[in-house]
Amino acid sequence: MRRLTGTLAAAAPALTGLAGTGTPRAAAATAPASADSGSFTVLTYNIAGLPLGLGDSDPETNTPLIGQRLGPYDIVDVQEDFNHHTALYAADAHPYRTPTSGGAGLGDGLNTLSDLPFEDFERLDWADCAGTDRLTPKGFTLARVRLAEGAYVDLYNVHANADVTEAALAARRAGLAQLSAFVRADSAGNAVIVMGDTNTRCTRTGDTIRELAAGNGLTDARVELVRGGAPPARGGDALVCDAQAPADDCEVVDKVLYRGSALVELRATRYDNAWESFLRSDGTHLSDHFPHTTGFSYALAPALRASDFFGGPHGTAFNDADDLPASPAPRTLALRGGARLDGVSLTHADGTVLAHGGTGGTPASLTLAAGEHLTSVTLTKGRKDGRTRLFSAAFTTDRGRTLTAGTPTRDTRTFTASSGRQIVGFTGRAGAGLDKLGVLYAPIG
Repeated sequence: MRRLTGTLAAAAPALTGLAGTGTPRAAAATAPASADSGSFTVLTYNIAGLPLGLGDSDPETNTPLIGQRLGPYDIVDVQEDFNHHTALYAADAHPYRTPTSGGAGLGDGLNTLSDLPFEDFERLDWADCAGTDRLTPKGFTLARVRLAEGAYVDLYNVHANADVTEAALAARRAGLAQLSAFVRADSAGNAVIVMGDTNTRCTRTGDTIRELAAGNGLTDARVELVRGGAPPARGGDALVCDAQAPADDCEVVDKVLYRGSALVELRATRYDNAWESFLRSDGTHLSDHFPHTTGFSYALAPALRASDFFGGPHGTAFNDADDLPASPAPRTLALRGGARLDGVSLTHADGTVLAHGGTGGTPASLTLAAGEHLTSVTLTKGRKDGRTRLFSAAFTTDRGRTLTAGTPTRDTRTFTASSGRQIVGFTGRAGAGLDKLGVLYAPIG
């Protein structure tokens, strides 16, 4: 398995309009304004971009036509975007796009095109594969998409091992278990959308798409909206689609699974097999897969809110939203720092400790008095050993007391709780030190 955080993370401060070569586009959309609610659409599409002669499609002709038709969808995940990637992007105008990882044999064929900004992009290969899937690395990607200030959804793009041999089924099960473990670790506390070519069927006894969903609190949008929440019977006959005019109630291997979080309520509002929008003038389908779109609405939680992030793309993601006490009541803030910011922890009145980072640096702590609350933090960042890290933090209370650690730089960001709220936890990324930080806000009292 490989983690290619550097492919997109090197441009993380902007993430604006990355074309296939990483070249910034001239016209980039601005980030969405802060909003308590909104909506967006997603599309997942295996575009059959294999080299000529290796598939049943005609990617040289079809790929530009596909690119021309992606515009109506806010977020697009494509699979098998291999040897005709340049033509796909040349025909598309989404301002935020992942650079290719390479053609067939080198890359995974997974790319994301979005009207919404995202960060913390990662590529991961399957640890196990079988059959022809050994010819090129396949796996999944993660892009953390910003819906509004402090509101993010973790978008996974998946292409699982194909075929139904025993070896292929075993490799696919291992891959979904790998994906599930990653979601539990890196997306804890976050809203999540998992979509792509899973090569699974609910009816197939050897597949574990149900376990992926159940183990991570995910809902299959098609099962929810088309089948009233009842998945096809395991071991039953496959619900095969009409090859020319598929209905929504047939089962395809391309899935859209999702969940909300304590910070973001997420709801699927519409599901559609969008095949009619992706036909050539002669009526031929543009790929050997069908495109699938889902509409989502979102609403920020009325009580618990979050700031944006500040820092670098390294380390492992964390979010304290699921670990907060029922009634958050911070009592002691502790920091560790020296040349840089090494660690942060917050202890609540019930004994809950929310701690992140390492054990280096000099410790410092601040115990809040009765009726005192953490209300703001100023962070600075810089470069260390080729990585962007947090260098300092200065927390302030509503009584004017401050706790600081690390060595400040000129690159700074301040997060301040709105009136009636306090800082109760953290989000971000950390390893031996703190790479990125945001804060969680909850009402006082």
